[in-house]
This record gives sequence, C-alpha cells and structure tokens, in this order.
Amino acid sequence: MMLDGKIAVVTGGSRGIGRAISLRLASLGALVYINYVSRPDTAEETQKLIEDAGGKAAIIQFNVADAEQVQSAFKQIVTDAGSIDILVNNAGITRDGLMARMKEGDWDDVLDTNLKGAFLCAKAASKPMMKKKWGRIVNISSVVGSSGNAGQVNYSSAKAGLSGLTKSVAREFASRNITVNAVAPGYIVTEMTDAMTEDAQAKIKSEIPMASLGSPEDVAGAVAYLVSEDGRYVTGQTLHVNGGMYM
Repeated sequence: MMLDGKIAVVTGGSRGIGRAISLRLASLGALVYINYVSRPDTAEETQKLIEDAGGKAAIIQFNVADAEQVQSAFKQIVTDAGSIDILVNNAGITRDGLMARMKEGDWDDVLDTNLKGAFLCAKAASKPMMKKKWGRIVNISSVVGSSGNAGQVNYSSAKAGLSGLTKSVAREFASRNITVNAVAPGYIVTEMTDAMTEDAQAKIKSEIPMASLGSPEDVAGAVAYLVSEDGRYVTGQTLHVNGGMYM
C-alpha cells in the first residue's frame, strides 16, 4: 500500500479526521499538501508531526468554496510538485438548526463548502490526473448523508450530494485510470464529540452495533486503501465507516 512519489492534497487536512488522513498518507510515502483556511497553527502542527515522523508535507491556504482560490492553489501545487495524484475532499463545515428556522445563508454556506468545494477541487485536480492517466479522488461524506439527521438538513443534503457527485465523476474518469470514491464516517472521536456530555455519548453508542465511537485513524485507513493500488479496481463506491450504525 505504499504511496512513494505520490503527491496528495487533503482539504481541511490540519486537524481531526483531516489530520489523521494527512498523517496516514505521509506515512505511506506521499508528499502531502495540507489545506487550511483560518488556522495556520494547526496546519503547522500537522506538518511538524509528519516531518518528525520522517514524512514530507507542505501547507497551503485556500478556501475550497472560492473558485479562484482553488484554481490558483492547484496550479501552484502542480508548479511546485510537478503533479497531483491524490485528492481527499475532507473540508467541511456545519451550521446546524431545524429547517423551519434555518437561515438561507446557513444553507448556502454548508452547500458551498461541503459540496461545491468538492466539485471545484475535483475539477482542478482532474487536469493533472488526466494528463498523467492516474489519479485517486476520495470524498469524505457522512453517515447522515444516507440516514438523514434532524437539525442537519443542510449538512445531510450536502453529504448526500457527494454520493451523486462521486458516482458521476467516477463514470467520467474511469477510462483515464482515475478512481473516485467516498468514505462516510459515523460518529468519530473529535473535538465535537469530546465536548458532549457522557449521557449524550452513551445515547449515541447505544445506536451503534459495535457500541463505540470510531477514531479518525479508522477513517484514514479506509482512505489509504482507496488511494492505494490495493483499491485500484474500486470506483464509484461509498465505504461506510460507522461501526454498523448504517447498513
């Protein structure tokens, strides 16, 4: 499953699931570009973790929802590194609330970042991938994209949209040896779950057949498989990583 010589871009790669993915891909030999928007300190921490472990990483700032920033950033990466082999669309935001009271801006912000951002980045990354006739794109979805979730109509819609994006782009790129897949995490231990009360965590665990929360490394392992040669014949799929919460 080694990725020696591969150039990877991980959006939202500076913390949480994105950090775990960045660390895993770098440990397999890839040069990882860690994208961030507003927290350079966390991006620098992730870069240091990778380099201290003997890996290679660079940080790059851009907003995935801004077409001009995306185009400029991906051109810079190709200029500096020579190509882009792997793209992990992990950047995402939440603006939770019941639909009846949800502001239109909260809908637009989530769809722009979580769905449009994946489209913009995949479009930009596909150019060097098609030229090379090799590429791996993984979109980080969510269990709620399949199950739905009260109070997250915007987030659930964006993540469900990633499924259609994944399948359609996979069909378009398959003949160029570019695979496109999605990974849909369930409840993963992050800063958000750490802030939950014990009762809230216990309720969530009661809904998971494996009776435990997942780790960011669980998601990173699924991504690593899909971008490696082991996953070369898998495309257009959504791999659910949720302890059996959604079957």
